[in-house]
Amino acid sequence: MKNKTIHAIVYIIFILFAAIIILPMLWMIITGFKTNQELFLSPFKLPEQWSFQNYIDAWNQGVGVYLSNSVIITVAATALSTFVSCLAAYPLARLPFKTKKFWIYLIMGGLMLAPQSSVISLFKMVRMAGLYDTRTSLILINAAFRIPFAIFLIMTFYKSISYSLDESAYIDGATTWQIFRKIIVPLSKPIIASSAIVSFRAVWNELMFANIMLQSTDKKTVPVGLMNFQGMTTTNWTLVVASMVIASLPLVIAFLILQKQFVRGLTAGSVKG
Repeated sequence: MKNKTIHAIVYIIFILFAAIIILPMLWMIITGFKTNQELFLSPFKLPEQWSFQNYIDAWNQGVGVYLSNSVIITVAATALSTFVSCLAAYPLARLPFKTKKFWIYLIMGGLMLAPQSSVISLFKMVRMAGLYDTRTSLILINAAFRIPFAIFLIMTFYKSISYSLDESAYIDGATTWQIFRKIIVPLSKPIIASSAIVSFRAVWNELMFANIMLQSTDKKTVPVGLMNFQGMTTTNWTLVVASMVIASLPLVIAFLILQKQFVRGLTAGSVKG
């Protein structure tokens, strides 16, 4: 009886958390079908007439372009940071060498670096490299800031994998690269997926560098582009909300695709192999 009560309380808490997350999303989606007048006079009522016009106008006014730019930059930066992190985490976690602690401290020090403190120096470097107003600059900058945390996550997981697998593979004549590619990486898919989702979300929502490094309208990302929908005197808020709904879809889709691996990655490192 006691266990049933505890389970019921846990379920109620989970339902409340789900409601807190889902209800604002539903409100945003429904608001995208309203007019400005309906939004201000009856914000929590269903629209009198359901119309996709706000979503169509949002797409035609540039959301489609901003969305494609964000997808390109986010996917490229996430793939680059995850790939580099997987390669860097392996020797730091499983191979002995003299300067290991130095490199670990150096990389973990990157977690303490606030992006705002490096804006001026990065801007000068980007201008000198001829990458100003290019997607490449954002890809490299975002990937660089995502790497330290990704290495920390993946390195911790690598350490939880039994070292006997490496020893057996070495006895069978496998090289270090073969062990990494055929044994470690397949076993690490959950944490790699988790790292990719965390990086994807951070890059997708990044505003500061995108606002500074990009000047052309056709290269702007979603967070910067959505600022254009707010006028100096008047703002079509239902259009803004519809734009936000469209802009959030890729992030939701990415999480739905990788959710199983993400959940496994959160718990897989808790038990040593």
